[in-house]
Amino acid sequence: MAHIVIDDSEALERAIKRFKRLVEKEGIIREYKRREYYEKPSTILNRKNKAIRRKLMKKTRRSRPDY
Repeated sequence: MAHIVIDDSEALERAIKRFKRLVEKEGIIREYKRREYYEKPSTILNRKNKAIRRKLMKKTRRSRPDY
């Protein structure tokens, strides 16, 4: 849970900027968008498998020597 403490001398804009950075760092907005709609378990599995395949392809492309 994002929580910041604001000093009396701190500007409101600066506190808001700090709060936004903290929320982004914790991934709260990303998590909200992911949970906004129901996703079938099979769709989740397909998305994860696709990400794994993409990661492996990227890894093999990097390790392959260029001739």
